[in-house]
Amino acid sequence: MHRSILWPAGVSAALLACGGSGDGDGGQPPPAPGPPPACSTGIETPRAFAGLTFSFPVSMQQAPGDASRWFIVQQGGLVRAFENVADADTSENFIDLGSRVHFDGEAGLLGMAFHPEFAANGRVYLNFSESIGGQIRSVTAEFTSADGGQTLDPASERVLMTVVKAASNHNGGNLAFGPDGFLYLGLGDGGGSGDPQENAQNPQRLLGKMLRIDVDTRPGGAPYGIPVDNPFVGNALCDAGGAGTANCPEIYALGFRNPWRWSFDRQAGDLWVGDVGQGDWEEIDLVVRNGNYGWDTREGAHCFEPASGCATAGLIDPVAEYGHDLGSSITGGYVYRGLQTTELAGRYVFGDYFGMIASLAPGGAGGFELEQLVPQGCAPPGAADTLRISSFAEDLDGELYLLDYERGQVLQLEFTQ
Repeated sequence: MHRSILWPAGVSAALLACGGSGDGDGGQPPPAPGPPPACSTGIETPRAFAGLTFSFPVSMQQAPGDASRWFIVQQGGLVRAFENVADADTSENFIDLGSRVHFDGEAGLLGMAFHPEFAANGRVYLNFSESIGGQIRSVTAEFTSADGGQTLDPASERVLMTVVKAASNHNGGNLAFGPDGFLYLGLGDGGGSGDPQENAQNPQRLLGKMLRIDVDTRPGGAPYGIPVDNPFVGNALCDAGGAGTANCPEIYALGFRNPWRWSFDRQAGDLWVGDVGQGDWEEIDLVVRNGNYGWDTREGAHCFEPASGCATAGLIDPVAEYGHDLGSSITGGYVYRGLQTTELAGRYVFGDYFGMIASLAPGGAGGFELEQLVPQGCAPPGAADTLRISSFAEDLDGELYLLDYERGQVLQLEFTQ
């Protein structure tokens, strides 16, 4: 596959701050005069479900084993459901959290995960921001359907975890069940430039971590259990503020700035995370239990604090990174396991909020090489303009979609080589 040429990018009028630094500390691409050029390599992005638009979509999913419907998470606090047919033109509320959600900048309804046994137990997990007395916190809660999976009952809410934050940005918020049946939650460092509270490297804080909990057990009346191989299993659960006097047993891995969209490879089971950088580097991590991915000692594979000569012992390098000449706000994607015949089969496909779409091709010595499919500033075939990519989605067949945050549209990824 040949690399695409680069073009200048336009700046979003309504920047999704979970992409980019969101606190004035990241370089943003300069505005581009005139309409964007059409340029891509090996990919088209025709609009899917053209009869529907959504308000600030940040996630799109299907329920386990049920391809009949799609669910769109809207940052303002709604989850909308619609029939999985090309000419769908209506959607219904799956759940409306209303004023429960604090929607401001990066804050809002950010993640959703269906329980693997949703068809039998009707349980769904949501992550959202709330503001109480001016204090912002991240909430992860369980909701249950009372009508056979058609909707979720807001009154069924069972709060699992709350984490107090100093700022409204760097929330993370993505949720997913792993192949081990446990619920994973990625949290950002709490906001502010340079992780001012040093949360990401502190194992007594939940912020800046990948967490893993067992929602099917409640030992001693606790809201959840801890998998027996979590790094700090045996310690007391961290408190309602997201802190502990000992290392938090919920932690699976640490050292993240803002893990914005991540996924499990449905075939290999690997956990791929797109972690938004600060001023210079965006990174992709292959996350393993007890791994430390460096922030804020490092940004990507580069010293951050201190700016040179940082200690790297015990830190895991990203499997790929890119500078802000290519994009400035990574949006994690999926390993492609769909039905199309393409050289991208088995490769990780991801993007950047400012429109770049790329894949990781096998490189030397078992590594990866970033190959651009759509450079930032380009309008890929099938799209009317440059994209503002808030999330990717994977259907039950492994086909990939993406969400355009500004226009509220769903686009499908079609590979042409």
